[in-house]
Amino acid sequence: MTRAVVGTAPAGRDSAVRAAALTDRLAVLAAYGSTIHGLGDGEAALRLARYGPNAVRGRRAHPWRVLGRQVRSPLLLLLFATALVSAFVGDAVEAAIIALILIVSVGLGFVNEFRAERAADALHDRLRHSAVVLRGGRRLSVDVTELVPGDVVLLTVGSVVPADLRLLEVSGLSCDESIVTGEARAVAKTADPVERSVGIGELRCCALMGTVVHTGEGSGVVVATGAASEFGRIAVGLGLQEPPTEFQRGLARFSTFLLLVALILTTAILVVAVALGRPLLESLLFSLAIAVGITPQLLPAVVSTSLAAGSRVLAQRRVLVKRLVCIEDLGDLDLLVTDKTGTLTTGRIEFDRAVPLGETTEEDLVVLGLLSTEADPEAPDLVGLDALDSALWASAGTAASSAAAFHRLAVRPFDHETRRVAALVTETSAAPIVVVKGAPESVLPLCSAADPGAGDILAHLYAVGARVVAVGSREAPGSPDAPFPEDGLTLRGFLAFVDGVKADARSSLDRLAGLGVEVKVATGDSAVVAERVCSMLGMTSRGTLTGDAMDGLGDDELATAARQATIFARVSPEQKARLIRALRQKGRAVGFLGDGVNDALALHRADVGISVDTAVDVAKDAADVLLLDKDLGVLADGVTEGRRIFANTIKYVLMGTSSNFGNMFSASAASVVIPFLPMLPGQILLNNLLYDSSQLAIPTDRADPEQLRAPAHWDIGTIRRFMLLFGPISSLFDFATFWLMLAVFRAAPSEFRSGWFIESIATQTLIVFAIRTRRVPFIRSRPSLPLAVAVVAVVAIGCWLPYSPLADLLGFAPLPPLFFLALVGLVLLYLVLVELGKTFYYARLAEPVEPTARRRTYRHRVARRAARFTVRTPHRP
Repeated sequence: MTRAVVGTAPAGRDSAVRAAALTDRLAVLAAYGSTIHGLGDGEAALRLARYGPNAVRGRRAHPWRVLGRQVRSPLLLLLFATALVSAFVGDAVEAAIIALILIVSVGLGFVNEFRAERAADALHDRLRHSAVVLRGGRRLSVDVTELVPGDVVLLTVGSVVPADLRLLEVSGLSCDESIVTGEARAVAKTADPVERSVGIGELRCCALMGTVVHTGEGSGVVVATGAASEFGRIAVGLGLQEPPTEFQRGLARFSTFLLLVALILTTAILVVAVALGRPLLESLLFSLAIAVGITPQLLPAVVSTSLAAGSRVLAQRRVLVKRLVCIEDLGDLDLLVTDKTGTLTTGRIEFDRAVPLGETTEEDLVVLGLLSTEADPEAPDLVGLDALDSALWASAGTAASSAAAFHRLAVRPFDHETRRVAALVTETSAAPIVVVKGAPESVLPLCSAADPGAGDILAHLYAVGARVVAVGSREAPGSPDAPFPEDGLTLRGFLAFVDGVKADARSSLDRLAGLGVEVKVATGDSAVVAERVCSMLGMTSRGTLTGDAMDGLGDDELATAARQATIFARVSPEQKARLIRALRQKGRAVGFLGDGVNDALALHRADVGISVDTAVDVAKDAADVLLLDKDLGVLADGVTEGRRIFANTIKYVLMGTSSNFGNMFSASAASVVIPFLPMLPGQILLNNLLYDSSQLAIPTDRADPEQLRAPAHWDIGTIRRFMLLFGPISSLFDFATFWLMLAVFRAAPSEFRSGWFIESIATQTLIVFAIRTRRVPFIRSRPSLPLAVAVVAVVAIGCWLPYSPLADLLGFAPLPPLFFLALVGLVLLYLVLVELGKTFYYARLAEPVEPTARRRTYRHRVARRAARFTVRTPHRP
């Protein structure tokens, strides 16, 4: 599918942006049938209908794909093989039972996974990405997927370039193109064409899709969209599936462990059965049933149900996760690095006062401050200004009209390295002047003339928690067209802004502390201001580290210093990213909360990138989790829900592996010493299906406070120790049941199987109430109502089956009433022994596990950025 629009457009999808780079900008506009005022609405709609959305991937829950994943499951393939063997040996009833179980297993897994995918689609639909374009000379905000070749796009600091553009106008524009070219430094842009064919990293008159505007502003015409763009080809080439999370890797390791256990047990049973002279096909069928029975078949369904339910809960609490599995990573958090503005403070920046120095008046100082913003003083457009400049213009009063008397000749926009902005302005019949405004640490070294009391005044403003910018000026020597200097300034004074502390910030910090999440603050503000805010919130600071001090430390030294310090002040984007990397070296699960273009690098480096819905595009793209309210309390809700979901998942894993292992071990041992099969293959699978079905209610269960106080991790060793302790306890009562059925009730094979089936269902299902908590069940920890109802219902069904019309079909027979009296005694004794075993396990065998190292790869970044260029329904030309 070509993206060229008109016959005179550059031919060949691979060469569109390169061809445009060699061509004059007006010629490119003409080739794409556009003008500097953009396309008309009607023409844009026609092109969108003809050439499709500006997307590199599609997203929609496809039921057939979900069903295919269910059918490809190794566990279900084992079930299918078991049914085939049954049919082959002529046991049609057994084959039909297994086929029914296969259908129910696939159905349950399909329904839950499809619902989870639909939930993920709903979350994706809530995340919209827009670009500012000119349509008929009017500025419009349109969805990035609706851009078409010929559209004229406006670029500002922090925006993600929405398509491959041939630049038309630039003003101090530079772009971070590392996601496309691998070049770490921002590339300065120009509107002039290149003179010859060059590499993709040297197309300075083009802005590439997926790259980020680092400084300045500009406009450009779209020459390639979607998969035809340079970024689109990379995204498609790397594949669209995002790298697995730590939770997914743990789940894969656990599945491999289970398959290994099943293989060993099945092989041993088959070898022993054949050695004892049992029929080969019957032994094979029984072995396959044991293999399936030992595995928790509905683990994927339980996980997807938990994640889908968790996403709905988080959405109600105004937390959006980009992928459902990110909920688990959020619960894994134990260290949060956050900015200050909007999280600890209100985020409502207000201009407080002007503090002039020397002969400068307050109004003169405010005028100079207005002249050194990125808004043109003659016709100020406040859209896109940073919070400080917006607050200054909002309170300017008469100073705004005084500033309008000046004409701007040139401006050097703010960037996060110099932390200042400079403007060259002139008043009617007056010589041009240079005005510089920015962080005092950046402006003061440029001043050759400063009031002797400036240092004391600055210290006082910091001490009262004000955010301060310094303003300096000088006459501009030489021609107005010559590059203007920023040194030799006279310090004119300070502009002070206030940002109050949030009323609920302290309680939010207490909640995070209660969850075992340590909070550190990284800010571009001065150390004094950051320390003042933290002091007002009652945060205990263990020290402050500045960006300059960080630069003097090696990586190992920084890792040690960062772990000790609480506040990181005057840090640049690169320093924030280095800080996150250093903290992760110490084995911490690090989250970073930021919303500015200067936070994107750190968001990519963090284990969990967290941003807000009002953040700049590049910050939202780099994040895993979006908060609809920039509030640490909302984040605490997310951490709590993530840990609850993981706790419930582990409940199912521990219960399933221990009880299934015990039952299958019992069946294996019994098959050796009893002259008939202790349970038919179909009965084993039915038992497992009933048990698993009751556990689908686990996602609704409550979690005890101690399960939420610290993150938990996948640990195969812990699961194995749990299985080897509680599995034999289950087998002990199975053996007691065998003795009871054979020695006391003189049971026939069908009665024996019925008795063990009921005992097995009762013990392995009711144990959920003990295993789900470290506390005494029901007395100190109550299960959710759906879980309690599901468990009791399954036990009732198990007891009813030998008396049901299906009894003969299933191979069951009625049991004497005394059996149920004995069963009650066995179950009560079993639960008591489990409680004792639980006490021993958590005192001796449950060892904490260190989280494994995680990596943020290039593929991860591409997948994150590609999410911006995604449509709900894949386009089919």
